[in-house]
Amino acid sequence: MSREKRLKESNYTHVIHPFPALYDADSKILILGSLPSVKSREQNFFYGHPQNRFWKMLAAVLGEKIPETIEEKKELLHRNHIALWDTIYSCDIIGSSDSSIKNVVPTDLNRILEESEVERIFCNGKASGNYYKKYQESRTGIEATVLPSTSPANAAFSLEKLIEIWKCIL
Repeated sequence: MSREKRLKESNYTHVIHPFPALYDADSKILILGSLPSVKSREQNFFYGHPQNRFWKMLAAVLGEKIPETIEEKKELLHRNHIALWDTIYSCDIIGSSDSSIKNVVPTDLNRILEESEVERIFCNGKASGNYYKKYQESRTGIEATVLPSTSPANAAFSLEKLIEIWKCIL
C-alpha cells in the first residue's frame, strides 16, 4: 500500500451510533439523518453542531420556540409526534463527512415502526435518503421523502428556503 493511501486510510474512524433513537408510541413522523456528526456524538444527541439549522428549521415549521437544551428538543419532538433516528448504525468515516462513509451497517428501524404509529418517513439530506433506499426501504415498505440537508455544509439552501421546503412534513 502506498504511503499516501495509508495516510488517507488512517484518517478514518470506526463509529458506532452512540445514542438511541428518539420516539414514543405516539410518533407519526420519522426523520432520518445519516450518522451523527462529531459535535452530535460529543453532545450525545441529534443535530448538535451549532451551525446545523435543524432545530431552527423545525421550530419555524412547527410554529414553536427554538429549543435550546436537549430536554427542550425532546419535548418539542414528542409534543409534535416526531421521531428521530439515523440510517447508519456503524461505519468508517473521516470526521463528519458523509462523502467519506464506507463499511456501512444500517440501523434496524423495525422496533421504531412496531412501537409507534409512524406512517411517514423523511430523510434529512441525500446521504440519508440513499442509505435508506439501499438498506431499509424494502424492509419497511415505506417510501421516504428526501429533503435538503440542514447541515452547515449545505450552503446552497438558506434557512428560509429550508423552512419552506420542510413544511411538507406537516
